[in-house]
Amino acid sequence: MKQANTAPKPPSAETRASHHEMANAIRVLAMDAVEKANSGHPGMPMGMADVATVLFRDFLKFDPKHPHWPDRDRFVLSAGHGSMLLYALLYLTGYEDMTLEDLKKFRQLGAKTAGHPEYGHATGIETTTGPLGQGLANSVGMALAEKMMAARFGEELTNHYTYALVGDGCLMEGISQEAISLAGHLKLNKLIVLFDDNHISIDGPTSLSTSDDTVKRFQASGWNTSAIDGHNEAEIHAAIAKARNSDKPTLIACRTTIAYGAPTKAGKSSSHGSPLGKEEIAGTRTKLGWDSPPFEIPDPVLAGWREAGVRGGTVYDAWIGNEPQAVNREFEDFLSGDLPEGWQEKFQAFKKLLAEKKPNEATRKSSQEILEILNPIIPALIGGSADLSGSNNTKTGALSAISAEGFRGRYMYYGVREHAMGAVMNGLALHGGFIPYGGTFLVFSDYCRPAIRLAALMGLRVIFVMTHDSIGVGEDGPTHQPVEHLASLRAIPNLHVLRPCDATETAECWEIAINARNIPSVICLTRQNLPALRAEYTDKNLCALGGYVIREEASHIRKVAQVTLVATGSEVSIAVEAQKLLSAHNVSARVVSLPSMELFNAQPESYRKRVIEDGTIVVAVEAAAKFGWEKYIGPYGMFVGMQGFGASGPGPDLYKHFGITADDIVKKVLERL
Repeated sequence: MKQANTAPKPPSAETRASHHEMANAIRVLAMDAVEKANSGHPGMPMGMADVATVLFRDFLKFDPKHPHWPDRDRFVLSAGHGSMLLYALLYLTGYEDMTLEDLKKFRQLGAKTAGHPEYGHATGIETTTGPLGQGLANSVGMALAEKMMAARFGEELTNHYTYALVGDGCLMEGISQEAISLAGHLKLNKLIVLFDDNHISIDGPTSLSTSDDTVKRFQASGWNTSAIDGHNEAEIHAAIAKARNSDKPTLIACRTTIAYGAPTKAGKSSSHGSPLGKEEIAGTRTKLGWDSPPFEIPDPVLAGWREAGVRGGTVYDAWIGNEPQAVNREFEDFLSGDLPEGWQEKFQAFKKLLAEKKPNEATRKSSQEILEILNPIIPALIGGSADLSGSNNTKTGALSAISAEGFRGRYMYYGVREHAMGAVMNGLALHGGFIPYGGTFLVFSDYCRPAIRLAALMGLRVIFVMTHDSIGVGEDGPTHQPVEHLASLRAIPNLHVLRPCDATETAECWEIAINARNIPSVICLTRQNLPALRAEYTDKNLCALGGYVIREEASHIRKVAQVTLVATGSEVSIAVEAQKLLSAHNVSARVVSLPSMELFNAQPESYRKRVIEDGTIVVAVEAAAKFGWEKYIGPYGMFVGMQGFGASGPGPDLYKHFGITADDIVKKVLERL
């Protein structure tokens, strides 16, 4: 029976569906879709169906006809393996782009209903989840964004809640503690976490691996808490109602039975990540009193759900007419993601000044100077650092601190929470309007890599400022000297990894990052001072080409270069010095700056071949691992860089020790020639 995705007439009192019937609709859709796909996780949707029913029917502010409504409540399924819970809710409440046919295609190639929820596949999916704990930290970012938007535009336009559904796995992941600690510190009282406390993990009962008192843990982090029967409608309702009036974020621990209603698999780990099987499904239908065949929802039950879906329409209509047009226009302009008019003129004026001044400085310092220009003219920028503000140079004069006492600030002190910082920034970007950037050392990108990867997967404009980007860190030694990190980050699809060689390139990398609406960026910056190599001003962004010739070969030696020196960041100046030394040996070399492999690879082959010419000896120079350079240097080229970990000592000494100097380059080239 094909059912239209439109709201039916509200049911009469005699035919209105009961709570259990509405919750059971989620359960049967979940187990039927998983069975049809022969893959998936039926247990969690069946266990949390009662909680989800009360939330969506009685509390959640949303309107399926206006799914991008800025003031909607956010619902984040952090336990993304239970994706059929979300897909069932979207269909039942009347989202037009989630149909029964979509549910039947669960986990199939090209379907909206992916194994784990994927942002952008369908409206109502607020974030991509699956890697446990990420959604919880995203929800902290969304709740923070709500506070900041309300501080800017008033509660008439921004006044909503963020709900996150988490499981035991989410709370075992280390990111969860970082996130809940930050949320408690900020007193994000419109954040409500619903904990599926079913005592089951994949390996078996959670007692195999943990004995935490989760409620006390949240209390210690500054949260209000409650513990309820997750199958008791009245208790669920009362707990959410109380949480909505809290002065702190709230955890509601919902004691549930995984695969609730299944005759032999309820409460067992076997129901977590496998289809129930035909016999178990038949028994579940009998136990739940559900007579309808797979993917058919009785009209009264569907009507009850669709009534819940249309409930937000009147609230949306009231919201639309709430404020004067001028305020709405400013609000809409902010949410559009467009950069303000006039920013480019000020940016180009600063870039021209750099060409005149030719500063000899660390690129982290150059980055701060650029932010001093950008932050006052782009109010969407939200800065921050993981307890390294003075080292990352991410704090500027225009930015005041965000705190529990006031959310009009634009600078977030994340503390030593790199992983949460990345995921919170993703939440800020997902909420809309904000362009977050956050800093740490490049070596600690490992701590926030899962969040960086998800930013790339979702196509978010999030900027990761990674300083101290090589052995130039010096005395702090190999624990703080990134070696493999550039290659590791470059391996992530849809991510700009930008490593500028001087102040002008740093400015251009920032321009790339803030213009990249659907691609996150990692800007890698030095601790040590670097000379200005871009001597002349151009309004063109040469870094946007990924790579370009920064020093042409000396034509008085040969008309065609014998050697192409390709370098990034701090090693470009070393390559330039090597070019001069090679010239003294009558060797013609050109120098290529390659601030972004990704952007260079995207250029036409003809351009790439003009920059890195065939027939020349290609020498790649980077104080990092060789991995990834092979495609540029070819079988006859050379790599000058790191072969292992760094060491403790002054930066200049380390460059000599590891053979990354102009003299070393010249020696290798002459030997090859």
